[in-house]
Amino acid sequence: MRALLCAGAALLGLAAGGARAAERVTLQLKWVPQAQFAGYYVAQAKGYYKEAGLDVTIKPGGPDVAPPQVIAGGGADVVIDWMPSALASREKGVPLVNIAQPFKKSGLMLTCRADTGIKTPADLKGRTLGVWYAGNEYPFLAWMAKLGLKTDGSPGGVTVLKQGFNVDPLIQKQADCVSTMSYNEYWQVIDAGFKPEQLVVFRYEDQGVAALEDGLYALEPKLKDKAFVARLAKFVAASEKGWAYAAKHPDEAAEIVLENDASGAQTEKHQKRMMREIAKLLDTSGGRLDPADYDRTVAILLAGGTDQPVITRKPEGAWTHAVTAAEGQ
Repeated sequence: MRALLCAGAALLGLAAGGARAAERVTLQLKWVPQAQFAGYYVAQAKGYYKEAGLDVTIKPGGPDVAPPQVIAGGGADVVIDWMPSALASREKGVPLVNIAQPFKKSGLMLTCRADTGIKTPADLKGRTLGVWYAGNEYPFLAWMAKLGLKTDGSPGGVTVLKQGFNVDPLIQKQADCVSTMSYNEYWQVIDAGFKPEQLVVFRYEDQGVAALEDGLYALEPKLKDKAFVARLAKFVAASEKGWAYAAKHPDEAAEIVLENDASGAQTEKHQKRMMREIAKLLDTSGGRLDPADYDRTVAILLAGGTDQPVITRKPEGAWTHAVTAAEGQ
C-alpha cells in the first residue's frame, strides 16, 4: 500500500510538474492587432505554442509603443521591429539581436498622386513627402541620401511632413506622396476612392533601398542563457508553424486576427486582403535570417550619408542563428 501511495504521489508530482512546465514568453508587437502579425495569433489559437510547452502573451503595439523601449524596460522577452530601427537602437545602447526573420521582403512604399506630375524618383526633388517616424523613418532617409536629396528643409531637397499612421496628407493634398505599406495604407488610399492609375507607387524593393522588416529581436545578455535560447527556439518554431498555416489559410487567419482586435476597428475585408499581401513577403526557410539580406540592409543604412545618419558604423553581434539552429528549428 505504501508503495502504491508513493507511486501515486510521484504521478501527481509529475502531473504538477507538467503543469508548471509551460514556459512563459512575452511578445511585443510593432503595431496594433492586424494580419501583419497573423502568424503569432494563429500559433496561439491553433495551440502550437501550447504544444511546445509555452505560455505566450502577445502584447499589442500602437502609436505610443516603441518595441526597443519595451524590451529594454523588461516588458517583453521578444519584440518585433524593423531592422533599421533595431540597429539604430543597438547603436544607441539597447543591445537588440535579431534571432529570426519571418519576413523576407519589404512592403514599404512611397505612394504619390499622379496628378502631381511625379513619374520617377528624380521628380521628388522639391516635393512634400509624408514620412512615418518612431523608427520607421530610417529606410526613407537612406533612400533620400542615395538620391542626393537633403531632408532638412534646405533648398534642392525635399520637405518632410511627419505623417501620422494614416494617408490623410495625400487625400487632403497636404503632401505629394505619403508612406504606405503594400498590405495596409496603400489599400486605404484605394478605399478612399483613388484608382490605381491615379497613383504612382515607388516600392523600396524596386529602388534598391529595401531594409528587412518585422524581425524578431531579443536582448543580447539574455541570449547567453542556454535555457532562454531553448525557450525562444520553441517559440520561433511554433510561430513559423503559425505563419505557414496563415499563408495557406488567409481567410481563416484573418478571422483569428479579428477575434484578437479588442478595438473593433479592423474590418474583415481589409484583414483578408492584408493577409494575402503579407503572404507575399514571408520567408519560406523557417525564419532563419539570411546573412546576405542583413549585409544588404547594413550597407544601405551606412550609405545614408551625414544627413540624419541611421547608423554610423557597422554593427557587431547584431544577429544570431543560435535560436533557429537550436532543437526544433
